[in-house]
Amino acid sequence: MGEPAGIGGEITLKAWLARGGHLPPFAVIDDPDRLTSLARTLSLDVPIVTVSRGAEIGEAFARALPVIPVPGSPLPDTKPGQPALATAAAVVRSIDAAVALAKRGEVGAIVTNPINKKILQDDGFAYPGHTEYLGHLCGGAKAVMMLTIERADPPLRVVPVTVHVALRDIAACLTSEAIVAAAVATAGALKRDFGLAAPRLAVAALNPHAGEDGKMGDEEQRVVAPAVIAIRSAGIDVTGPLPADTLFYADARSRYDAVICMYHDQALVPLKTVDFAGGVNVTLGLPIVRTSPDHGTAFDIAGRGIADASSLIEAIKLAGRLGQARRGRPAG
Repeated sequence: MGEPAGIGGEITLKAWLARGGHLPPFAVIDDPDRLTSLARTLSLDVPIVTVSRGAEIGEAFARALPVIPVPGSPLPDTKPGQPALATAAAVVRSIDAAVALAKRGEVGAIVTNPINKKILQDDGFAYPGHTEYLGHLCGGAKAVMMLTIERADPPLRVVPVTVHVALRDIAACLTSEAIVAAAVATAGALKRDFGLAAPRLAVAALNPHAGEDGKMGDEEQRVVAPAVIAIRSAGIDVTGPLPADTLFYADARSRYDAVICMYHDQALVPLKTVDFAGGVNVTLGLPIVRTSPDHGTAFDIAGRGIADASSLIEAIKLAGRLGQARRGRPAG
């Protein structure tokens, strides 16, 4: 469901309208009455059908958007662009329900719409975001965030080692162990889920010009380079540390399958510059497949009918592809 005051409902309705023959069947865990009302308000011709089990989704999807009601008490009324603390528990319950369906094998993957972290945390949610909470729900699995644009040529995949950390604190938080863990999780996912037999990784430097032999910081020598050696010792094809300013243009991307980045904006700025609407968030290291659109709740445009569903559509496509790979069918 995501944050009900954001654009999640609108882009879900638009994704169903764009289904054609290229989207796998999907359902949304939400309030059926809310979505029916939203579709009417936005003049979107989307019939809604209530389902209760994963097995019902495929048959229902061709004729209507299948909706699994959020477990528990009814969803409180919300106004577009005005998040309310009263909806926080329902948002979390929708995540819980999706994970439970995936763990039972009723669905092949989950796709999460954007949440408002502050509202959830004000209600007692003890996690920085979706990724960490999903790791908790999956038995404490160490979840790793990868952002990808699969429709780019060549694809761009980035993995930030530190995520929601202030820029001034990144150097202190960065460890060789964290870099190695991110790289190992990435290589494993590229093999298992993306069908790459021998993934090639690049590791970005932290400092300008990769520290220029210690003149602009010594993190490359103390932290990043030892991590690269350890990654290579694990049998992974890896190059680095490499200056980040020359890593992301098309010719450079053709030489690797993913980049291990040191911090959030080092990973996200090139991704959103290459294709702002096409990015997808993939959580690595979980026993289930999870993707998400690479944008936020967009309160400023919620309810206006102008939200772009492209990133959600790409997330659904990729979720279907990765779910098939997990079930042993071709990942292509």
